[in-house]
Amino acid sequence: MIRNCFYSLLSLGLLFMAEPVPAQQGQSITKVSRIVEDGGTGPYPAIMMTERSLPTHTVFRPQNLSEFSPKNKMPIIAWGNGACANSPWEHINFLSEVSSHGFLVIAIGPMPAEGEKGETGKSTSPQLLDAINWAITQNSNKNSPYYQKINIDKIAVSGMSCGGLQTLEVASDPRVSTIVVCNSGIFKTPGNGRSDMPDLTKNSLKKIHTPTLYLLGGEKDIAYGNGMDDYQQINHVPVFVANLDVGHGGTYGQPHGGEFASVATAWFKWQLKNDRKAGEMFTGATPGLAKNSKWRFEKKNMP
Repeated sequence: MIRNCFYSLLSLGLLFMAEPVPAQQGQSITKVSRIVEDGGTGPYPAIMMTERSLPTHTVFRPQNLSEFSPKNKMPIIAWGNGACANSPWEHINFLSEVSSHGFLVIAIGPMPAEGEKGETGKSTSPQLLDAINWAITQNSNKNSPYYQKINIDKIAVSGMSCGGLQTLEVASDPRVSTIVVCNSGIFKTPGNGRSDMPDLTKNSLKKIHTPTLYLLGGEKDIAYGNGMDDYQQINHVPVFVANLDVGHGGTYGQPHGGEFASVATAWFKWQLKNDRKAGEMFTGATPGLAKNSKWRFEKKNMP
């Protein structure tokens, strides 16, 4: 009865607060959690939360962890934000939706308050690896609610704009199973002039060792040229690039993350859960995405 009441409250999107937890620079934060929208459309309604042991990041995960076990584990997705922001506030609809399909999503930056926008400080690429390291530790910790419920052999790194460059900067990590680069691409001319962004060269693309998805916003996307050039230069791993004519902002803030969430989720299900049905969106002479006239795409080194 108590358990049922608890999940009923969660479904209403109420805010739960607990004891203060340590943060950086001597500050303290409060452990919080809340439901984004309705928790997503997947079979595992998601919750957004701060974890006591990782106050520097925001965790999106299924509300009911009892549905996961050593035989049904959650893959890991580490996420980097646009503008190198140290908060995922622009992407919470998207990330919650992805998580509701059975993924542990860990985004750079403390959990945003309701309606929070604006300056939140800057993030760095190593924070993506912090997310991965934390998840792996939780999986082996007998006192953790995530104990033996995380698939540490299926790990994605993804991000939007600057977060996409952060993704590319850590893509060489041997633990990574796939990467998804959103509204981003390496600048064609070395030295991007933006000190907050990873200063990568096209040679960095050679370090990618996994299947790769680029999601771009069409010619109106300021990252379109860079992203398409990345695609042309990646010839050693499977790569798929999809364009939706929405510009640089993508569809992250739309209900359930919009079209970008649908395509990204299918990719994650295929690459991290071996879901062949989801993979049909990207495979074959006529990939399933061709049925959606809103999208344009190219692929190579793929079935």
